[in-house]
Amino acid sequence: MKKPILLMFAAFFGLGAFAQTTWTNDKMHSKLGFTITHLLVSDVDGIFKDFTCTIVASKPDFSDAKFQLTVNTASVNTDVEYRDNDLKGPNYFEVAKFPTMTFSSTEITPVSANHYKLSGSLTLHGVTKPVTMDLWYRGTVTNPMTKKDDAGFKVSGMIKRSDFGFAPQVGSAMLSDEVTITANGEFAKAN
Repeated sequence: MKKPILLMFAAFFGLGAFAQTTWTNDKMHSKLGFTITHLLVSDVDGIFKDFTCTIVASKPDFSDAKFQLTVNTASVNTDVEYRDNDLKGPNYFEVAKFPTMTFSSTEITPVSANHYKLSGSLTLHGVTKPVTMDLWYRGTVTNPMTKKDDAGFKVSGMIKRSDFGFAPQVGSAMLSDEVTITANGEFAKAN
């Protein structure tokens, strides 16, 4: 009697592991941006042009999803070449010393239908801190071009640059301490 129960138990957990699905961001349809306030009166927007994000989930509503993001900091772009070069240098991102920024999720908490709080560890400028963002799962569709499933997400939230020792020489009257993060992405089912 014990053998069939053990086999059923093993099969159940084997299927659970097999049901995990990996999703990768479609770079043509994904954007990672930020907004910071300059001189207390205007907002400056920027993006990172080079980043990869993977999601591993076993539930169709992504309520158990694990997110892993890696950003090439040298890909920062604000549409002003002088400013972008300055941002890559020693006063800001220090891309030679800190070539990547990463985020690894640790928890996803339901808020309402398809809306979650996404918590995890953000590493920026060599400092790792916990952050929590708002996550909206926008749905899954079959891509008519690839014939594969695509899932859409929007992430938004705020971080403080002071938490990461980012540009401490620049006061908040010049650049706000608060930085708004907004990411939109399509993710293709990899398996």
